[in-house]
Amino acid sequence: MFGYYLDLALRSLRRNRMLTALMVLAIALGIGASMTTLTVLHVLSGDPLPGASSTLFYPQIDPRDMDGYEEGKKPPDQVTWIDGMNLLHAKRAAHQALMTGGAVPVQPAQSSIDPFYSDARFTSADFFPMFQVPFLYGHAWGESDDDAKARVVVISRALNDKLFGGKDSTGQTLRVKDTAFRIVGVIDSWRPNPHFYDINMGNYSGLEDVFVPLTTSGDVRLDHNGSMDCWGTGSGDDDHMETQPCVWLQFWVQLDGADQVKAYRDYLVHYSQEQKSLGRFERPVNVALPGLMEWLDINKVVPGDVRLQTWLAFGFLLVCLVNTVGLMLAKFLRRSGELGVRRALGASKREVFAQLLVESGVIGLAGGVGGLLLAFLGLWLVRRQPSDYAALAHLDLSMLSITFLLAVGSSLLAGLLPAWRACQIAPALQLKSQ
Repeated sequence: MFGYYLDLALRSLRRNRMLTALMVLAIALGIGASMTTLTVLHVLSGDPLPGASSTLFYPQIDPRDMDGYEEGKKPPDQVTWIDGMNLLHAKRAAHQALMTGGAVPVQPAQSSIDPFYSDARFTSADFFPMFQVPFLYGHAWGESDDDAKARVVVISRALNDKLFGGKDSTGQTLRVKDTAFRIVGVIDSWRPNPHFYDINMGNYSGLEDVFVPLTTSGDVRLDHNGSMDCWGTGSGDDDHMETQPCVWLQFWVQLDGADQVKAYRDYLVHYSQEQKSLGRFERPVNVALPGLMEWLDINKVVPGDVRLQTWLAFGFLLVCLVNTVGLMLAKFLRRSGELGVRRALGASKREVFAQLLVESGVIGLAGGVGGLLLAFLGLWLVRRQPSDYAALAHLDLSMLSITFLLAVGSSLLAGLLPAWRACQIAPALQLKSQ
């Protein structure tokens, strides 16, 4: 019967081309607008490390003095060098990574390439296994390299392509700020979204090109360019950051299970109490241990205007569906005579209702195709925006499926009332009027 209903639907739609075009256009506009904004929201609010995010946590402690103290205020988002190193060397987690961002001058060996600046990440060895960073060539440096302040570097695939033509560059030398670094690894394509491990560098920033041990960056005096908050005698002087009362480093830990999370939170409390007894910490003990996804929520990583645009787009889709309901109602009631004949020849209300719903589904499918084209156009326009997340606006397979499900589902929903109303017409009256 479905094939028969589909044939009837196609014939009916061809007979009323203008009305059909209006209904398809209404659905296409609503679907196109809603899927464009929903896709952007889906990309921006996704899990940056599926399967691993539930084990990643961001420890926070409060080392500040009493100046400006407010009870109940959250601890700083970053840690000092002293506290970061103490927490790192305590090794109370399965993995831990201390880091900051920077920009380094790269001096290519090839005379054909001018020196240039690249975004850098100064971090510790556990960064790579903890964040599941894939390697194209080589491997990460080890903990011994951190301790020895070794001149080793891991570079991105993009930088490897630029300097070495995509060949295996492990063992080669990369000169950074007049210092020779040995390349030990090349990262494969990897761009977690959002840029969760350091949102100070931009919520949706791309991957850094140069990765250097944090201890080495201090020894070579590579410049960091992240955020900084100082108090007391802190001046933010790059030459003495290891001793100044300033928070400027990010610290992440991997905790496998609720028991480890509880134990680590207790450790943060005990550590703060110890530092307070030593006179370093002045404020009451104040610690926090948000998980990765909670950390993103706390910092409102997803732009508020994107959420607002999504709600507005779905409101527009609702308006389009209301208009479609009116058009379908007019179309179905105009066919009262045809439907009355079918009823008189033995078709039940249920069969006529099914026939009209199939016609609604065909309209929705056509609207879905149009909406998909409009969504591609909308995402293309988004990618041309001067925002750090613009390049991420692409329709993946899941959103493609949602587009057609939403289009067909919306049209079926819009067709329920018109189809039900058309089925209530008495066939005898229609036959009498013929």
